[in-house]
Amino acid sequence: MQKKVAIVTGATSGIGEAVAKRFAKDGMSVVLAGRNLERGDAVRSAILQSGGSVEFVPCDVTREQDLRKLVERTMELFGGVDVLFNNAGVFFTAPLEETTSEMWDEAFTVNTKSYFTLSKLCLPSLVASGRGVIINNASVAGMQSYSSGRSYAYSASKAAVVQLSRVLALNYGKHGVRVNTICPGIIETPLFQGRDLSSSIAKIPLGRLGAPEDVSSLASFLASPESGFITGATIPVDGGLIL
Repeated sequence: MQKKVAIVTGATSGIGEAVAKRFAKDGMSVVLAGRNLERGDAVRSAILQSGGSVEFVPCDVTREQDLRKLVERTMELFGGVDVLFNNAGVFFTAPLEETTSEMWDEAFTVNTKSYFTLSKLCLPSLVASGRGVIINNASVAGMQSYSSGRSYAYSASKAAVVQLSRVLALNYGKHGVRVNTICPGIIETPLFQGRDLSSSIAKIPLGRLGAPEDVSSLASFLASPESGFITGATIPVDGGLIL
């Protein structure tokens, strides 16, 4: 994993932070992307203190110009991109009658369009590397309806991510680019802050909520040569929630 360069969006907390730290521990140079300057600097400092190679680039994934600047800055700093971890996301849950067009548009802009745009911007470098990897963070809500409840916009946007990943894997495998999707279940992150998740544990066969590190371990594997014959996969990390 030495000398690889990774971009991680939504890297200032939760799953993104855990993945960024794991990639740095694996020996990659990591570019953190996020909107919160204070948290971004904190994650950057933590990685530097552990001996990692890292930079933080403020980025709003809803703005294409920010995504372009993110890739340009990565190229300036490290000369290329080997691994892209698309992770930034928003979560809405409401009855259909209360799901607004604004909620729908924001869910697809953040959860799906940013993945499409950043993948497109990174693909030339990923192809050039001959070993490029895209890992898209979706959700079990994008795989089936049992776990999604009334999260109409969120579930639909994450299902779109699953299909985007499959089509990318199909068309860019010949260029050595692997594309896989991670589908977390209920992970203790700021995304669920303020929500009572105690009742959810009864639905999980393994009997606990997930931790960001449960996802980062899989991301590390999918980014590594050890998963070199895996592409187009959709892998739940949910403790058995969707069973």
